[in-house]
Amino acid sequence: MLVIVADSVRLLSKELIIPENVDRPAWDLGPLIIPFSALLGFAVIPMGNGIHLADPETGIVFVFAVSSIASVGLIMMGYASNNKFSLLGGLRAIASNIAYEIPLVVTAASVIIFTGTLQMSEIVAQQAQPLFSIAGVTIPQWFAFVNPFAFVLFIIANLAEVGRNPFDIPEAPTEIVAGYQTEYSSVYFVLIYLGEFIHIFLGGAIATTLFLGGPAGPVLPGFIWFTVKIWMFYLFTQWVRSAIPRLRVDQFLDVGWKGMLVLSFANLALTAIIVGVIRWLDY
Repeated sequence: MLVIVADSVRLLSKELIIPENVDRPAWDLGPLIIPFSALLGFAVIPMGNGIHLADPETGIVFVFAVSSIASVGLIMMGYASNNKFSLLGGLRAIASNIAYEIPLVVTAASVIIFTGTLQMSEIVAQQAQPLFSIAGVTIPQWFAFVNPFAFVLFIIANLAEVGRNPFDIPEAPTEIVAGYQTEYSSVYFVLIYLGEFIHIFLGGAIATTLFLGGPAGPVLPGFIWFTVKIWMFYLFTQWVRSAIPRLRVDQFLDVGWKGMLVLSFANLALTAIIVGVIRWLDY
């Protein structure tokens, strides 16, 4: 983290180079949209002990809606840079986001079917109930335990959404130089990477809220547990980055459309059937 801060300070001192013939309004606005959309998503995430800015009844819809605004910034940067590598990177970003955002939302919908609510605080509250006990140890009803298959699908789709290896196809330095960020330097370059890292933590916060009980945990305050969980997700992305090679763009899209999409809808249908049977038996 100290290295990231030091590099950011160093980059802020660099000259801002503006290429010729760029679409200046879109070129300036694109890097601002990415961190803004991620920060806005944190507004409805319950972080423990009442720490959240808002708790709307459609909280999960809000967080997915505002986080997807980042795609607009990516295509704006790619188009406005007047560079073929940037344009190709922007188009790849849109293709990858569509391919994996649908499975991401569909997998989250399986949690909604189980809880019957879109409100983030209610999803967390329902996970506080005990699932079962082993040798006197109570296992909470975290949805990662209830439906581990959905949890794995969500994590994979989340990795692709935040653009980390092996899913960093929109940047792909070996193929398209740096993709949509090729023509950016200084403070704009910092904003782009700041937005990327904030989106990683937002993805961890969403996964924590939906599948890991949010801020729930023994002994320590809820906010500390929440922080630990999202940092575990961040460290997992760093491990995957160093352990798994980058996919080709065709493989990347095949995994999204032919694998993740089918599996996410199968998980949704199976969850709906199981929940329907349980409620029918209870009735």
